[in-house]
Amino acid sequence: MTFFALVAALLIEQARALSASNPAYHAFRSYSRFVDRALNGGSYQHGVLAWLLVIVPIVGAVVAVSMYLRSVAPVAAFVLDIGVLYLTMGFRQFSHAYSDTLDALRTGDLARARKNVENWIGRSAESMGSSEVARLAIERGLFSAHRHVFGVIAWFAVFGAGGAVFYRLAAMLRDHWGERRDADEDRFSAFSRTVFHWADWGPVRLTAVSFAVVGDFEDALYCWRTQAGNWSDSSQGIVLASGAGAIGVRLGSTLGSVEPIEVRAELGMGEEADAELMTSAVGLIWRALVLWLFVILLITAATWLG
Repeated sequence: MTFFALVAALLIEQARALSASNPAYHAFRSYSRFVDRALNGGSYQHGVLAWLLVIVPIVGAVVAVSMYLRSVAPVAAFVLDIGVLYLTMGFRQFSHAYSDTLDALRTGDLARARKNVENWIGRSAESMGSSEVARLAIERGLFSAHRHVFGVIAWFAVFGAGGAVFYRLAAMLRDHWGERRDADEDRFSAFSRTVFHWADWGPVRLTAVSFAVVGDFEDALYCWRTQAGNWSDSSQGIVLASGAGAIGVRLGSTLGSVEPIEVRAELGMGEEADAELMTSAVGLIWRALVLWLFVILLITAATWLG
């Protein structure tokens, strides 16, 4: 039933997108901030305890309910799977900002495109040209597709509803606690970063492989092999390098002509980013999603027949 739950959740989300500020996410953020304030003593052990207190009760409850429903009410378990996927995938949570930026670039409204990117990534884009704006949008779009869609699907396909919830919550905690600069807080958040790094190890590579399969296979693998390690975040580097190679676009590189200038590694090969290549990136994501669903359908059919 994994395939049908995924298709149902995707269709529901396309019809009624879940906002990033929905009550469930807001409640989790509030809870994680409460635990942070209560337990953050600046040590690694405090970070481990806090992570366990945030993640284990929620994931444990979902696993227990899912297992119980599968044994007594399979239809209810199927509905639970759809609901969990609807809450954890969030395909439309990033596609709206991406589409707005694409429309602005197509109409030549660079100011609106810059504003969209600023709101999306939380960084000033005032000094950026259209190619830089398109480059940032493609980067964020490719990695958001991995984080909000493919990573969740991978964990759901293997571990069910509990896996999808674990991946989404671990990602949120990594983002909430893992981007700090203070040395004490770095020790506190180290465990959240480590856990999510390993939780995302397999999904990152599956996403990269799927981009290669549905795009330019040789260039995607070449960029992955030779460029991904130069990126500041290895997981992002793998996804972005393979995606850039798959559609033939140059990503990364220096951003901004005035302060603050951000120097970054170069990824991909081919043309400078523009609106047309933003469209190509959308096509790559959709083709990869179809590939994932097809593989899951084959596995589901094989399970039924076997």
